[in-house]
Amino acid sequence: MSGEEIISRMMEKGFLISPDALDKLKNLDDETFSKLENFFKDEKPMVINQDLLNFLISNKKEVEINWKEFENAKFLLEKGKDQRAYNVFLDLMEYDLSDEKKKILNEMLDDLKEPGEISPEDAQEENDGSSLVILKMFEETHRKKEVLDFVMHYQARYNFLKKILQNRVELQEAISIRRALNKSNRENISLIGLVTDKRTTKNGNIMITLEDISGEIKILINKNRKDIFDSAKDIVLDEVLGVTGVTGDKIVFVSNVVFPDLPPDKPLKKCEDEVYAVFTSDLHVGSNMFIEKDLLKFINWINGKAGNSQQREIAQKVKYLFVVGDLVDGIGIYPGQEDELTITDINGQYDKVAEYLSMIRKDIKIIVCAGNHDAIRISEPQPVLNKQYSQSVWDLPNVTMVTNPSLVNIHSSKNFEGFDVLLYHGYCFDYYAENVESIRNSGTHISDRATLIMKYLLQKRHLAPTHGSTLFVPTREEDPLIIDKVPDFFVAGHIHKVNVDQYKHVTTICCSCWQSKTDFQEKVGHSPEPSRVPVVNLKTRETKVMKFSDES
Repeated sequence: MSGEEIISRMMEKGFLISPDALDKLKNLDDETFSKLENFFKDEKPMVINQDLLNFLISNKKEVEINWKEFENAKFLLEKGKDQRAYNVFLDLMEYDLSDEKKKILNEMLDDLKEPGEISPEDAQEENDGSSLVILKMFEETHRKKEVLDFVMHYQARYNFLKKILQNRVELQEAISIRRALNKSNRENISLIGLVTDKRTTKNGNIMITLEDISGEIKILINKNRKDIFDSAKDIVLDEVLGVTGVTGDKIVFVSNVVFPDLPPDKPLKKCEDEVYAVFTSDLHVGSNMFIEKDLLKFINWINGKAGNSQQREIAQKVKYLFVVGDLVDGIGIYPGQEDELTITDINGQYDKVAEYLSMIRKDIKIIVCAGNHDAIRISEPQPVLNKQYSQSVWDLPNVTMVTNPSLVNIHSSKNFEGFDVLLYHGYCFDYYAENVESIRNSGTHISDRATLIMKYLLQKRHLAPTHGSTLFVPTREEDPLIIDKVPDFFVAGHIHKVNVDQYKHVTTICCSCWQSKTDFQEKVGHSPEPSRVPVVNLKTRETKVMKFSDES
């Protein structure tokens, strides 16, 4: 059996295969292979690695294993953080050890943090009460990409979002598409699938093709169903959604469409002490349109040297500054850019950025991610800034580099879990501004649609669900652009204009810029409003926008 056949067969059962297990699977006989396929009942691991495969092949009896905890232990091992729990799991599986050994494992799991949680040793906590911990960053794996990478990438996306959707009451009995195709007409069913095609029929209805690991099926949303038809217009390719409806002849007539979305009952998080977080992006240092005087005004303010008494008091309470991409204008980003640069050397551009950031007082934590103008690959997720070009920025003691996207936690303490901040530069925003009907027809300029786009992406629980909306690097174990942990703040840039809004318990912030309108921005429909800075009071969650332009 070929590798492709094995992967397809295991995917039908809901498993991903790690590369180290694939070669061994090729040598299994059909009897053993069937045993593997049918071993798990309800709960099961997502990925079969070599250790797990060895256990499954040799196992003669059932062993009680918490597969969710096994996945968590494996995650910690792969991140190089702790291998104790994983090794004990292997002992339990291989030897079915005593209750005492199981008790030791449970105590160990209690001590270990799960992925995404904060432990005291991870946090950068200062005497002033500020703290910063990186919850999620992309880790680069250098190897040749294959078709299999895309298959497993979308499989991981589907499996994760399926779990979210299955928590919805109307989808708890969702069945596979293969089973749906065998149902009789006029049966009520629910399905979860990935959108592979969408079109409008000659009668004005919406016809969508849904796919899961078992097959694909057509679903029809009737134009007379006003309660769901408008939202169905905004469905995009490659997103994962759920539907309920009635079966027809190899088709489902939809009665409801369900998106992953955010949980409805999470409270708005606030801290007890009055501290501030400041958000900016798109400095574009090196461009002849860069507005240096406004940036220097901002730096004077954040250092407590400018503004009225109230503004200076706020500045003194700023503990966190986020810079969400496009620190420099870059080199060769668009045709004719060389004629619009004052610094034509990329190292020189970053050295100038470092000069500005070094002026900011050192008790402020500065968190920096890349954007599409930075000297890094444009495909997402983007790694941290390349030290070859930006060493001077890396050398700043209060700067923390993160990937694009990334998730960080700020201001946690023994009595407060802190705020989770999702950073994403927003390269795909232009696509959704033009291709999602409700956003396109919002009656606003493209630069005013950022928070509409951010709300839309939160509802999809993905930063760029459509394959062509951004360049991306496929990964086998997970889709790094999934919004897996719901943040308190979702922060972006790219549009060059401040947009602030609230969606459920998440504050969405799109940052301004420090660059005047260029000819290229004119062509792509951006209308910048530079030198505006959102400032958030973490005690009240109130956001003020401070202006540092000449007319301020």
